[in-house]
Amino acid sequence: MRSSKLLNPVGWFEIYVNDLARAGRFYAAVLERPLRAAPNDGTFEALEFEGQMPGSGAMGALMKHPMRKPSSEGTMVYFSCVDCAKTSELALAHGGQIFKPKWSIGEHGYIAIIGDTEGNAIGLHSFA
Repeated sequence: MRSSKLLNPVGWFEIYVNDLARAGRFYAAVLERPLRAAPNDGTFEALEFEGQMPGSGAMGALMKHPMRKPSSEGTMVYFSCVDCAKTSELALAHGGQIFKPKWSIGEHGYIAIIGDTEGNAIGLHSFA
């Protein structure tokens, strides 16, 4: 059994979307990371972010599911990036919004809050 001291507390996340293709284009362009079709049982559609499990950080997917809807009011996922300001500008250029521009969180770097094309609020985190 792995020690909980070695792993980050989140192992998987899902971001709910209405238009999977549109959301996939947005996230691939803004985060500059490819997504791939995820296995499913036919009751949902998903695109997962490339990565590996186990690994540092959490794996996750964009999910179109009949029982889940996008929201700007729920749990917020923060994506790592090189510079929150630059990634926020990419969000604007690809149909998103900036809810809160880059600001310092002291020794922990910087964060910004953007809106995706589906109505979700998404966090960005960088050290520059």
